[in-house]
Amino acid sequence: MSRKGDCWDNACAESFFGTLEQELAGKADWADEAEARAAVADYIHRFYNSVRRHSTLNDISPVAFEEHHRAQQSMAA
Repeated sequence: MSRKGDCWDNACAESFFGTLEQELAGKADWADEAEARAAVADYIHRFYNSVRRHSTLNDISPVAFEEHHRAQQSMAA
């Protein structure tokens, strides 16, 4: 990672920003930077992490994945 020409170096960040642009920014018209920042924060906290399904997590949300993981850990203990 982090070597010049390593195509996987920024894959996760590029995927996130592509999704953000497609699902939020492409539809929005904000009055100023503060409004845009608030909209992006809201998108991340209310939708991207809690509702949106992620293919790398077996098509469940990150919140659901963490809850499932915690349940598995408590059952194992």
